[in-house]
Amino acid sequence: MLISKTPFRISFFGGGTDYPAWYTKEGGVVLSTTIDKYCYLNCRFLPPYFNIKHRIVWSHIETVMSIKEILHPAVREGLHFLGFDDSMGLEIHHQGDLPARAGMGSSSAFAVGLINALTNLKGTSIEKKSLALKAIELERDILKEHVGSQDQVAAAYGGLNLILFDRQGDFRVEPMALSTTRSSSLESHLMLFYTGMNRMASEVAQGVIENIPHKKQTFLKIRNLVDQASTLLKGSGDLDDFGRLLHEGWNLKCDLSAAVTNARIDDIYQRALKHGALGGKLLGAGGAGFMVFYVPLGKQEEVKQALKDHLYVSFKFENHGSVVTESKQVWKSNGN
Repeated sequence: MLISKTPFRISFFGGGTDYPAWYTKEGGVVLSTTIDKYCYLNCRFLPPYFNIKHRIVWSHIETVMSIKEILHPAVREGLHFLGFDDSMGLEIHHQGDLPARAGMGSSSAFAVGLINALTNLKGTSIEKKSLALKAIELERDILKEHVGSQDQVAAAYGGLNLILFDRQGDFRVEPMALSTTRSSSLESHLMLFYTGMNRMASEVAQGVIENIPHKKQTFLKIRNLVDQASTLLKGSGDLDDFGRLLHEGWNLKCDLSAAVTNARIDDIYQRALKHGALGGKLLGAGGAGFMVFYVPLGKQEEVKQALKDHLYVSFKFENHGSVVTESKQVWKSNGN
């Protein structure tokens, strides 16, 4: 049995410039990090002793005789995409540390982890760039989702990175080479909360994409914030300015589409600011899910109390991206 472990991500700046409708004309760049919360996929060839061909376990348990019968769209189309057929049975189990459709890049983490695990199940490893590109192809071209390109890259590579997209549709990853002290300081000032809501990111993203021709100046300002934030992190300036840039970025993001925020999200955001947060944002396309805030250490307990009706999630940065390991099972019966 192979187990893929793929991290979720927090996107700080540049979200929206990773849509092909923007970066193939203007270029794009995103500043993001992956965290120690993961999507796990256990995959194996199903032994031929059962009266089913494939078993897929997610929020449903599917037992089917053919890949085409699988309900989970990413699994069904991913298996076809990678050249699997019904000649051998497959068993795939999904588990996640965080809920889906909540702004943490879960669908892309799933796509990356699925491709990584299944490719290795065939006996072939896959390097990170190919892994990200195949996940982008699966989500955008095959599943026809309205998604950007940052989440797949972040999940495949891991780490705190600048992800740059060029007009030819290619990308490159530039790790942020911060000192341990600087990285730990940034990490310690970030607070993550779950609003208890979720949504289909593709639906929100569609509205943002449709507005791209009318929001060029807003996108350019969003792009500029990435440069400011990366310069700040690489330097020795006051990290509190990172929080203030997040606040500026959130206001710009809200200008992209009316679906990005709502009254409940606005209330949470304003409560956090009132009690000490310097800035923050709703993660993902918008509408619901997780929110991250930059909060001075002396104000964190106050913010936590102000948002006590929402789940606080402690996390750490991670640097490995999607990995695959082998689990060797030993079956025992009758004490032997």
